[in-house]
Amino acid sequence: MSGLTPVAHGLLGAEVSGPEEIAAGDIAVFGAPYGSPYWMSGVHSDAANAPRVFRERANQRFGAHQNRYDFSLGGTLLGDTGVRLHDLGDLGGDPRDLPGNAAAVTATVRDIVDRGGVPIVLGGDDSVPILAAAGFAGPTGSAGSGGVPGAAADADAADADAVDAGTAAAPRINVLQIDAHIDFADVAHGRTDGFSSTMRRIREMGWVGQIVQVGARGTGSATPVDYEAAVAAGNVIVPMAEVRRTGIESVIERMNTDLPWFVTLDVDGLDPTIAPGTSCPVPGGLSFDEAERLLAAVGGTLGLAGIDIVEHFPSLDVRDTTSTTLSRLLSVLIGNAARSRRHA
Repeated sequence: MSGLTPVAHGLLGAEVSGPEEIAAGDIAVFGAPYGSPYWMSGVHSDAANAPRVFRERANQRFGAHQNRYDFSLGGTLLGDTGVRLHDLGDLGGDPRDLPGNAAAVTATVRDIVDRGGVPIVLGGDDSVPILAAAGFAGPTGSAGSGGVPGAAADADAADADAVDAGTAAAPRINVLQIDAHIDFADVAHGRTDGFSSTMRRIREMGWVGQIVQVGARGTGSATPVDYEAAVAAGNVIVPMAEVRRTGIESVIERMNTDLPWFVTLDVDGLDPTIAPGTSCPVPGGLSFDEAERLLAAVGGTLGLAGIDIVEHFPSLDVRDTTSTTLSRLLSVLIGNAARSRRHA
């Protein structure tokens, strides 16, 4: 199983830390370049470069801004909350041990959550969310200040096999997917754990409550049968046409407040005018204003359990637009989450 390699500079001014420094209520970033690829070419796609390149581009623009006034937050990034922002570094990968690469993602999320922290996972392709969500299984640790119970501490069990035990667990998180596609195929290209099956596998996790999927438009891997299965499973699917007709506030109003929210943000869920650096751009995605208001609500009144960002292809970006957009959205999410999780 691959471990974490420290980085020289933490994302957005985060402290370069080890997991042992995370306290309840803190927020912890780490890179998860490798998920469950369909093909050999996907073992190290350009999405695997995203954690490193995104940090570099984000820090070049905003790395020294943590103590500057942010007009979206009404103060500095963390304000006087006492919450610390950590950067744990990036997970490595072994092309001869794909299951081990995947298990490391789950183990790292589990370790952060078990300490009462909030994981920010920088992917990686869209199979990474399955691995990240699996890290919330198993109530053995104590709750952080945001009300997310700790996950099982046994790192040896921290792998995607946790999904198999999903039906035995009580719901502990809700999940918000921002994506141009619903990713609800049962099997694609002979695999059940690839990026076309992300939300199907997460739906099977017993510790996941409500699922809201926003941003769908055009065509993708989903068949009519897949769409009907997602609806039958209880997923709230809000296509972009509905967002434009009723507004992003209507999405927020449909999100339950019983459990904190894990967000899986596929870059193609955003409009390509603000996030062109992705492999499957589709016109008509969430605008910056819509995404900012949605994530501000998750970080604030709804409660943040964690987030992953996936399908960022840095080589396809234009003038670092995608990195700038993601930096600002993460700042808004982190700032609101810190204010809602402030330390006593």
